[in-house]
Amino acid sequence: MNDLGLVVGVIAIAAIFTIWTLLELLMRLLRRQRETIKTEARDSLAGMFIFIDPAKMFYWNVAALFILPPLLWFIFGNPVVAVASAVALIVLPKWMVGFLKKQRLHRFEAQLPDALLMISGSMRAGAGLNVAMESMVAESRPPVSQEFELLLREMRVGVDFDTALKSMEARLPLQDFVMVVSAMRIAREVGGNLADILESIADTLRRKHVMEGKIAALTAQGKIQGLVMTMLPLFMMLALYKMEPAAMAPLFNTVMGWAVLAVIAVMELLGYFFIRKIVTIDV
Repeated sequence: MNDLGLVVGVIAIAAIFTIWTLLELLMRLLRRQRETIKTEARDSLAGMFIFIDPAKMFYWNVAALFILPPLLWFIFGNPVVAVASAVALIVLPKWMVGFLKKQRLHRFEAQLPDALLMISGSMRAGAGLNVAMESMVAESRPPVSQEFELLLREMRVGVDFDTALKSMEARLPLQDFVMVVSAMRIAREVGGNLADILESIADTLRRKHVMEGKIAALTAQGKIQGLVMTMLPLFMMLALYKMEPAAMAPLFNTVMGWAVLAVIAVMELLGYFFIRKIVTIDV
């Protein structure tokens, strides 16, 4: 009887310690997720002129994290699906911020040549650089208008031109814009016809974008092939499951099957990643 009580006590202590450890890990994960969301919302989203309350963003993410994985486990009866959805929800905020930032930089890069031509045209008409940028901001669309308007606002409150340019360059880590910033600094320090320089840069950027478009068209087939080759095993798996559910059942209902699914997921992601790297050409 004493031995039984001792065993029960040890099991209870081990269970309490395990639960406490899991709760502590969960709290650390939530705190880290909250700091990540707060940092991304404060730095990246605010830099893109997207103002979202980090607390609400965190609460929605936590709610989805506690609802969706158990729901998927209940529907499919497969813990691999539940774990995969939990991992996806954890990385989703950072991925979404990165995606939005990439799209914004791409739009800015596409609008930059036209903006430079507007500034150059205004300067040829006799306007100064600040007036030319103000005219361009009034006639352009976001994000190029937002970024140059912020540059002008910083200069109005007393920020030095070079300092404001450095801040703008930090917000827009693009090679094309680095070239524009360098041209503005050189022209401001040593003189020269800035309108001609900006017009030449705009023409160079247009030629670069045309070349990038041709490369994107030539590599589109390889990208589609990579996507098809990545999705083909999944479609085959689904077809075999519909044709022979009894033979495919161990893949979804046993521990060994779940391990195989996890290995398949990792290999699929690695294969798609390497195919994208091969067909992506940096100009």
